[in-house]
Amino acid sequence: MNPNLLHLLRIAQQPARRIIGLMSGTSLDGLDVALCRCEGSGIHTRVQVEHFHTVPYPEEVKNQIREVFAKAEISFEQLCLLHPWIGNLHADMVLDCLRQWQVAPTEVDCIASHGQTVYHAPRHQHGRPDFPNATLQLGDGDHVAVRTGILTLSDFRQKHLAAGGEGAPLAVYGDYLLFSQQGEDRILLNMGGIANFTYLPGSLQLAEIFSTDVGPGNTLLDAFTQHYFPTLSYDANGALASQGQVHETLLAALLDHPFFQADFPKTTGPELFNKEYVQQAQTRSGTLAPSPHDLLATLTQFSAESIVRALERCFPVPNLTVYASGGGMHNPVLMTALRQRLPQCRFTTTDELGILPDAKEAVLFAVLANEALAGTPETFQGGQAGNPAVSMGKISFAR
Repeated sequence: MNPNLLHLLRIAQQPARRIIGLMSGTSLDGLDVALCRCEGSGIHTRVQVEHFHTVPYPEEVKNQIREVFAKAEISFEQLCLLHPWIGNLHADMVLDCLRQWQVAPTEVDCIASHGQTVYHAPRHQHGRPDFPNATLQLGDGDHVAVRTGILTLSDFRQKHLAAGGEGAPLAVYGDYLLFSQQGEDRILLNMGGIANFTYLPGSLQLAEIFSTDVGPGNTLLDAFTQHYFPTLSYDANGALASQGQVHETLLAALLDHPFFQADFPKTTGPELFNKEYVQQAQTRSGTLAPSPHDLLATLTQFSAESIVRALERCFPVPNLTVYASGGGMHNPVLMTALRQRLPQCRFTTTDELGILPDAKEAVLFAVLANEALAGTPETFQGGQAGNPAVSMGKISFAR
């Protein structure tokens, strides 16, 4: 038998696996690297995060990705070159982390590499009925595996698409395995570039679990912070937005889009929520010259209102515990707006559940890899229609 297959079989049969989860979101701020010990599989999964670090993207890396990021027209040469380049970049970041943690690559069973999303195109967004849902993540798994010497699982979203999903959000799978709790209805709210949530019923009934994107998280805030304040990459602690006033007319125009009336579950991305989207709303509402601080205050409220309206549509009387994660969790203006609009909900973070909020997405991809190696798709049989019961992740051997 091929020795690679024997190695794969040994890893799958172990009672626990050390898996490095990698995540880089649409905010393009860097690579989250989480070394996890994953014990068991399915509903018996237990995860211990041994080490975690976010490796910031240098500005040059961000600029290279921005040349193809969320654009309908790009240089295909740039796209082609970025795929292996990002794979090698992520591999080097992993190796640097392992050196800092004094962990040898041979002590790691596999890497779960999400890659860098550069375009997300669900059918409801691209509007071309003859074409399927689609998404594209760069960072070739073979390059990660060969450069690190570690078995790598990557490109998780394609199986979800192939089985009828929209490729996002995938957090529901890990959320269910790690965070469900008998007797407590929970919302796992992630506020990255795009905001999404998973509903975990206290009944533990798989069919009642619900996961969806809801609208912009930080993507518009980051874009306009960088536009008006070029030395800043984001509005740290909401300091800029806190100096402005919400422009209600513009806010109403921002919320006036078919995406917000579309049925759940649904996905979206910066392909829709971008500078052009805001500028079109300004034109429609006659609000072409708000101050930078007023615009950021309004965009922060827009993110909050998108989340609130989605929760109120899904749960007419939301009385839930909300466990927040993602960059938006660090924005007190955004969090205050959520608390004010949903006073009956209890807001906390996934730290209360034993997972650092900033590490959560990377950890969840480690869990997906663990399921692909040691679990079974039947774990999710009978779940939400938009989340098929499948194993995700393409396997790349190190040699």
